[in-house]
Parts: sequence; structure tokens; C-alpha cells
Amino acid sequence: MVTILYEVHDNLYVNLTNKCPCACTFCLRQTRDHMENSDSLWLDHTPSLEEVLGEFARFDMSKYREVVFCGFGEPMEALDVLLETARFIKKTYHKPVRINTNGLGDLIHQKEVAPLLEGLVDTVSISLNTPDAEQYLKLVRPKFGKESYAAMLDFARKCTRYVPHVVLTTVDTTLTKEQEQQCAAICQSVGAAYRIRPWED
Repeated sequence: MVTILYEVHDNLYVNLTNKCPCACTFCLRQTRDHMENSDSLWLDHTPSLEEVLGEFARFDMSKYREVVFCGFGEPMEALDVLLETARFIKKTYHKPVRINTNGLGDLIHQKEVAPLLEGLVDTVSISLNTPDAEQYLKLVRPKFGKESYAAMLDFARKCTRYVPHVVLTTVDTTLTKEQEQQCAAICQSVGAAYRIRPWED
């Protein structure tokens, strides 16, 4: 079973890969294998572009407000398929496109990714998680180590040049009010919006 597309509320989500350079302590993958309206999001293989595009015909695209690249892996790991799928969505369905990402695309690909998103992606939502670089390492456990936190913020900064909406997020109940204020200040310095997303167990 390969679940590529699945519904969350009034959006359609795209599950491109299970690969991820992080091992977050709070990752949903540790406690579940699906979302509310999906089958298992564990992929038995990484879908090709043809497989991904073919799935859209099974859905009534008029129902959805937005198409979101977010599954049980980091969507930037499948960058080429992501970009071509976003191009297809824009051309065929004229829907807003969002990417939910850990923001480590530049480290994954060893090049600047943000310019490639121009004209294809409307919103990039990046997991900030904490205002503290050391705490970030403990929570996110990225394979790239200490350079990850700065690289994530640098990616967010670059995205503001190419993507209309850039959002940095933390999870409700995981930070103090003071830490949330620090996160808000970081977002302001980057030029991104700040969103506290609800905790999901």
C-alpha cells in the first residue's frame, strides 16, 4: 500500500518520501502510522513523479483549499519530484501550494533551494521548535549536527525573497511564554510570520 495523497481538513496533503535527516523527539512517526483520514503513510518505495501525478485524478480537486507537501518524511528529500508536482498543481488546478519542512533543504542538497521555489510555492512553513540552538539539537537530533539551526534560519531568510508567505512554527505547550516571545523576535528578524501550532499526540 502506498499512500501518496491524503486529506486533512479541507486540504490535500502529498506524502513524497519517508526519508528525513532528523530524528525529532516529538515526531508523530514514533506513535502512529497514519493521520485521521489516511491509510498508513509508511511508503514501501519512494514514488516516482509519474506515480504522484497519477494520484491526483482520483481526487475532486475543487474540494481543497490548499495542497500541502507534508507526509512521513521531509519533502525536500524528494526535491525534484516536489518541484515538478508543484508545477503540475499550479498549471492544472491553480491551487495554493504549501511546504511543511524542517528547513534543512540546503544541507540535504548542498545548494541553495529557496530560489527553486519561486512561482511554484505560496507558503513555506518551517519548524523552528525552539529559540535556543542547543535545545534544538537535543529536540530535533539532525544528522548535520551543530550547523543545522543556523542553516534552518538562513533558509527561512532566503525563502522570504522567493516565496510570498514564510512561517516559522513552534508547538503549543512545549515552550514557556518567554521562549515564545524569543521565537517571535527571531521570526521578526528573519522576516517571517510566527505560528504556534497545536500539539498532536
